[in-house]
Amino acid sequence: MMIDEQQPIVAFTLARYPLRYCVANLAHMGFDRWPLLRAPGLSFWRLLGVGQGRVFNPHADLQRFALFTVWQSFAALRQFEQRGAVMRRIRSLSEEMWTVYMRPVRWHGSWGGRDPFRGIAPVALDEQSPHIILTRATIRPTRLAAFLRAVPAVAEELLQHDALINSVGVGEMPLLRQATLSIWRSLPTMTEFAYGSQAHREVVRRTRSERWYSEELFARFRPLASIGTWDGINPLPELAP
Repeated sequence: MMIDEQQPIVAFTLARYPLRYCVANLAHMGFDRWPLLRAPGLSFWRLLGVGQGRVFNPHADLQRFALFTVWQSFAALRQFEQRGAVMRRIRSLSEEMWTVYMRPVRWHGSWGGRDPFRGIAPVALDEQSPHIILTRATIRPTRLAAFLRAVPAVAEELLQHDALINSVGVGEMPLLRQATLSIWRSLPTMTEFAYGSQAHREVVRRTRSERWYSEELFARFRPLASIGTWDGINPLPELAP
């Protein structure tokens, strides 16, 4: 794994815990905020709950939690992983853990009123290499019912697509603040779904015309390293250390 120690980096960690720890780990969604606020070199972070299944689901999976972080340098991330209490707890208590390191290629929008990747130079991506997509939105309460009715058709087409390696629905708040992280085999295959799926095109049209979201973020990433397992396998084995 050759990553420039001084370059900014984005990390996403997905962890699954034994059922007996689910209440304690739910509490850490609050407790972990303080050490994250103080972590040197950490410019943006979100502790995230995880939905059941592989896409948006209104029902939480209390055994899985996620952490999304943006770092000023890979060296700062390594220090956090080696010495930070948050990662030490995740490693010691989880029964499965997967982390991907990545660099942003293209993005637009905001998260919590901020550009999470402000000041980071976008990197080029080989269109035929794996691609990670993050879509995140704050749903207007008055548009929630329409959103919930539209999601199943898009989710069904997404999960049937051969080029989708894996995906997970995460969120900061039940129903209203939702995100999906998905891994694709290549940019053309992802684009084929985005523009070729009638259900997806219709949802995109309605989100704009009916103003479903009060805030949204779309980001593409180049994965650099994939560590650990997700549902028993490393989804990007070619990037394993």
